[in-house]
Amino acid sequence: MGTNYRPQPPFRGGGTPAPSRTADRYFELKGEIHRKLIGVLNMERVSSIPKERVRAEIGRVVERLLEDERVPMTTAEQNKIVEEVLDEVLGLGPLEPLLKEPSISDILVNGSGKVYIERNGKLALTAVRFRDNAHLLHIIEKIVSQVGRRIDEAQPIVDARLPDGSRVNAIIPPLALDGPALSIRRFGRHVITSEEMLGNHTLTQGMLQFLAACVEARVTVLISGGTGSGKTTMLNALSRFIPEEERIITIEDTAELQLQQRHVVKMETRPASVNKEGAINQRQLVRTALRMRPDRIIVGECRGPEALDMLQAMNTGVEGSMSTVHANSPRDAFSRLEAMVLMADLEMPSRVVIQQLASAIKVVVQLSRLQDGSRKILSIAEVTGVKDERIQMQEIFTFDRVGVTDAGKVQGRFHGAGVAPRVLDRLRVAGIKLPPAVFEDTLAVNL
Repeated sequence: MGTNYRPQPPFRGGGTPAPSRTADRYFELKGEIHRKLIGVLNMERVSSIPKERVRAEIGRVVERLLEDERVPMTTAEQNKIVEEVLDEVLGLGPLEPLLKEPSISDILVNGSGKVYIERNGKLALTAVRFRDNAHLLHIIEKIVSQVGRRIDEAQPIVDARLPDGSRVNAIIPPLALDGPALSIRRFGRHVITSEEMLGNHTLTQGMLQFLAACVEARVTVLISGGTGSGKTTMLNALSRFIPEEERIITIEDTAELQLQQRHVVKMETRPASVNKEGAINQRQLVRTALRMRPDRIIVGECRGPEALDMLQAMNTGVEGSMSTVHANSPRDAFSRLEAMVLMADLEMPSRVVIQQLASAIKVVVQLSRLQDGSRKILSIAEVTGVKDERIQMQEIFTFDRVGVTDAGKVQGRFHGAGVAPRVLDRLRVAGIKLPPAVFEDTLAVNL
């Protein structure tokens, strides 16, 4: 190798890496250090060895290798390569710098050469890359093995999670044509507070008061929105208003909810094994939850026939339960739930399903991620009944968009409908009184 070798610059959140012989040699050098490290350390015990001892071993391997190859490298550059090899051994390799940045909400890997991030609702290409697709596949296998799952040609799609709760989805060839693809939705330890949501203009004080009262009074709330609109975040935030003494059971495909109450039982589905055996779906877990004396059942997301069991639970005593659904409007949310209930294949007439949906769900919260990356409640609607086999709703609060500022920020106004919702009677029975001014609350955003 010539004397012009320099390692790649550290991640700075953007830019497109230019492939070169220098970059390839850098990956090769790290690979050699990794291989030599395996020779001097028992890799099965490395996770139990203090990190500083592993760092010292890596440092010695780096020094010897650089001396052997006569590579000119400063102390800072040596320290950087030690850190990267340490990430490779103990962490997730090139992804570690991204995972350490709390401002990053999504990490999207499209093959070994393209890694995108989302920060503040905006996507950006980074300078991070993997050595090759085999390197990326190794990192994916490392992630899924931590939760007792596997990924290979026989099972090329997998959902998993990181220790901090972040959600992981991976797909590999032959289904992924351009190499392995990895998506990480970050869920850090910090649970966003109501104050932060108010500060971010996700909702107004009046909307928060109304939703908090509904949760406390055991009114069933459905949270609707598109991908990345903040449904899980909203569900976490609203769960804070569930009384501490209640027994809560959560059901999810991949555990993401971070409820703060003491009496919580968390359940997670399980995919089938390679032999197509042992799968446990959400519907089975909902049925199990009903035998566990729940005060509330929270389904992270309704996406299949389990909607029927959830609906039955809501109508037979487990009031105040909550769930989320992918939909673009409150009306679309009910259409999707109706289709999911019919997937249970019980030959239930559509009009009966609609009646049960209207009886079970009282409030729908519609969320959206806007073009400037902000997340807002666009509508809070109340179910008022059924007419001509259609669920009737009235909006209680709305966010109206009116334009975009020169800086790209969405302009709009939150406003209440000024109409007292029917659910107020339910709140009064629960001993909760809301002043009429709550439903006339207005707030201008970026106007």
